[in-house]
Amino acid sequence: MKVSNSIKKNAKFVNKFLRKELKGSPKQLYDASSYLIVHGGKRLRPFMVMKSCMMLGGKQSDAMAAAGAVEMIHNFTLTHDDIMDNDDMRHGVPTTHKKFDMPLAILAGDVLYSKAYQTISKSKLSANYKSQLVSKLSKACIEICEGQVDDIKLAENKRIPTESEYIKMIEKKTAVLFEVSCAMGAISAKKSVKDVKNLSVFGRNLGIAFQITDDLIGIMGDSKVTGKAVGNDIREGKKSLPILLAIRNASGSDKKKILRVFGKSKATRVELNTVVSIIRSLGIEQAVRKQALRYANRATKALDKYSGVHKSELISLLDFVVKRSL
Repeated sequence: MKVSNSIKKNAKFVNKFLRKELKGSPKQLYDASSYLIVHGGKRLRPFMVMKSCMMLGGKQSDAMAAAGAVEMIHNFTLTHDDIMDNDDMRHGVPTTHKKFDMPLAILAGDVLYSKAYQTISKSKLSANYKSQLVSKLSKACIEICEGQVDDIKLAENKRIPTESEYIKMIEKKTAVLFEVSCAMGAISAKKSVKDVKNLSVFGRNLGIAFQITDDLIGIMGDSKVTGKAVGNDIREGKKSLPILLAIRNASGSDKKKILRVFGKSKATRVELNTVVSIIRSLGIEQAVRKQALRYANRATKALDKYSGVHKSELISLLDFVVKRSL
């Protein structure tokens, strides 16, 4: 089975579980909480929870609570992130705070956060394993908040960050939720600390590779595929790896053109296309792909001792993440 088909099949189970968990009164609050979930998302993180668990010999049913909790936390971060960035659209629909209103969107995020832990508490796993799940997930949430602040600081600072500063930020803001997804899968399978560590290493490196590739798509991706205009991240002044490398490697008039357009909210289509062409000519796509592959190789190595169809699906997901087309 292709990994895309497996992800879709897995998503059906997760969606059914989430619909059941995210019901309540007042109805408007729960409609807002489930709004982004209903309108999109591939459920990659729940997929990683469940496949990690099953790779280690656990049952899908044992991983469902952790899978649902991770997706709730993911959508909690999206809801609050959209508010902080004042974004208008996500998944091709108005963001939660635009569809409902700001106070309700904040509360919707809070409900998702709280429901995640309630979901774990209702799991059929023993108290010891539930405690481990809560500990891992709460630590991840703290790191996500720290990463968000790092991202805000990078955006506010006129200085172009170093590559290591960028990696540190995306590790916390993005990769940590991939890491905890795999770790919670291992815990749900009732496996050893060593297995949890191996799956954590896999998830974190996959998450870094995912974000690096995502940032490349944000600069050079096909608007028909991404739903965003080409070079949109350039206009927004997003200090991502492709931009860092482009500014570092460009010289003379090319560097001036990039810096002139970078962060210019009213940049014209011609200006953006010119900068994208310069970035292409510098070989940035190849350099970024190489970086993503480096982290993907680290992820693959973490699963060396394991085998079976569920491992194959995790590796196929990693392959898909790194080789996504522009």
